[in-house]
Amino acid sequence: MKIYIAGKITGDKHYKAKFRDAAKVLEAVGHVVLSPATLPDGLTDGDYMRITLAMLEAADLVVFLPDYQESKGALVEWAWCHRTGKECALLMDMTGGARK
Repeated sequence: MKIYIAGKITGDKHYKAKFRDAAKVLEAVGHVVLSPATLPDGLTDGDYMRITLAMLEAADLVVFLPDYQESKGALVEWAWCHRTGKECALLMDMTGGARK
């Protein structure tokens, strides 16, 4: 399954490690991971949003990190999933953590 990871990037100095750790968990059980944390620095917010929406469209499932509600971009992704019917889940639900 192709899984896109959504979560807070802007203002989080450790976002690359956080996304990398989530990707490792998902890849360990056989998923292909699409991560916005791997995009290059230097693009505009609009550029990032256009690219991530294309990644969302290509994914079979969107998995949200626990801090997604602190991110304007991830909230747009959450709304997009719900508006279009894209399947989504919280990472903690997939790994035995707390409920939604």
